[in-house]
Amino acid sequence: MTNLVPMVETLASSWLALQCQMIPQVHRGAVYLGIGDKEDPTATACWPEGSDGSAALSAATRLVIDRKCPVLCGEDETTDFVGSGSLNIACPIMVEGHFAGVVAVEVASPNEQQQRAIMQLLQWGSTWLEFLVRRESSSVTNSLMTATRIVATCLEHEEFQAASTGTATELATQLNCERVSIGFCERNHSRLRAISHSAKFNPKTNLVRDLEAVMDEAISQGDAIVYPAVDGMPLRVTAEHASFAKHHEVGSVCTMPLGDDGQLFGALVFERPAGQPFDDAALELCEVVASLLGPILELKRKDDRWLGATIRDELIAFYGRVFGHGYLGLKLGLLMGAALVGYLSVATGEYRITSKATLEGTVQQVVVAPMDGFIANATTRAGDLVRKGEVLGRLEDRDLQLEHAQWSGQREQLKTEYRQALAQRDRAQTRVLQAQAAQAEAQLNLINEKLVRTDLTAPFDGFIVAGDLSQQYGSPVERGQVLFEVAPLDSYRVVLQVDEREISNIREGQMGQIAMSALSGEAMDIVVEKITPVATAEEGHNFFRVEARLEEPLAGLRPGMHGIGKVDIGERKRIAIWTYKLVNWWRLWTWSWWA
Repeated sequence: MTNLVPMVETLASSWLALQCQMIPQVHRGAVYLGIGDKEDPTATACWPEGSDGSAALSAATRLVIDRKCPVLCGEDETTDFVGSGSLNIACPIMVEGHFAGVVAVEVASPNEQQQRAIMQLLQWGSTWLEFLVRRESSSVTNSLMTATRIVATCLEHEEFQAASTGTATELATQLNCERVSIGFCERNHSRLRAISHSAKFNPKTNLVRDLEAVMDEAISQGDAIVYPAVDGMPLRVTAEHASFAKHHEVGSVCTMPLGDDGQLFGALVFERPAGQPFDDAALELCEVVASLLGPILELKRKDDRWLGATIRDELIAFYGRVFGHGYLGLKLGLLMGAALVGYLSVATGEYRITSKATLEGTVQQVVVAPMDGFIANATTRAGDLVRKGEVLGRLEDRDLQLEHAQWSGQREQLKTEYRQALAQRDRAQTRVLQAQAAQAEAQLNLINEKLVRTDLTAPFDGFIVAGDLSQQYGSPVERGQVLFEVAPLDSYRVVLQVDEREISNIREGQMGQIAMSALSGEAMDIVVEKITPVATAEEGHNFFRVEARLEEPLAGLRPGMHGIGKVDIGERKRIAIWTYKLVNWWRLWTWSWWA
């Protein structure tokens, strides 16, 4: 097994070139034969021609030598492939249960499906090399050259029908046959797919029906059938073969089943004229060709099927795995899934609608600027607790003090003039001065009131929700401008943002719970009191405002806190609770597309 003749290298190079032509986006490839358990293997053949392989391929080969199984590894890795980039795929070549060599290729980032296909092609192709290692005689080598040409003909065509017809014609030419036919099983019956030297044929003719019967006879017995029988071959039922040879005047008929991994899926029928029977060498070549072409043609046939046929075959295969022998893990998984679905269909639970929640004060009062002016100072800011009448901040009062002094002086002057007019008994002047003094007094009262209002005080005991003037000393303010917002500490309401897809389930009086982010370990009971029929858009969704009342507020609550609220809707089946969003989306989508 470890010393191969030089001709093997030439054939290995030809085979590797064919393999690399089949694999998409392949960079390079190498075959290592007769390496045994060497730590540093030498390539028997490399592709492209003239190259000497690569360190990555050698590393993948060493992994195969160690593990005796196919491996996938990265370009610069010596462990199993876990990343992206170039991928090295290597398969062992086993002969009669013994390790004989490795075939390795480097491809560009295949997906999982392509990886499986490449691995399968390499494993199928290794059949050829296994036969090569077993047979070193010149006659077998020539047969393998013939098989290589036939396989190359099959690989030249991308479509299944063209590949089948071309392969059948090449087989008839190379094996000196009058006619070669290829058929595949469909619904437990063989169907003829290609005849040599014929691009088209009528499937209703007697020839086609008889060829299909011959294929069925060989596939049903699971072995090759030769008529007339050859010495040394096991006894087989050949009734259909004898009838075919008689009615169509054929000298010899050989039928080789096509299969892989013990599963038969088609057959090759070789016909020779009288006087040219199938000898041992020809039968061995037919067997090799069938073993090589079967998997390749089956793969092309599956790739050419329409989607419905692919789905049907997958369902049939799945049905076989479920109700056939083996696949214990799949059966257990399906049983557990069915039990879970059954449980969810029967079990019930409390259906709750979850939404974002915000805590607000029941009453929220603002402290505004009583007049135009400037900020003098501020002793409090947002987050502070305040008592009723406590000063929150002050406005500048220098201008008011000056205006107060001005009007005070004017008032005293008017009083003096009034007394003089009164002494002179000038009644008209007295009345004028009296009116002017009253006007000055009114201005002073107004200024005094404004001076009082320069102190911004809390309207009640509470919590400053908004407002910070500590960084705005000397800034101008306008009359009516909001400076502080104060909320009470003993009266709250909860605002829920309910998604529009769930608002139809919300009713006034429903119970629920709320948990605030700052008090996540405590849940408080709430009661829905009001549903606002106006939606607001946020984060790509529409939400409705729902107000709720706290049953027993906890200590430490503050207006503006955020959390999560849940409203109890009622008891429903668990599967309906977990899938209602998907069901509602499906109903809406179906309705939108319904004619």
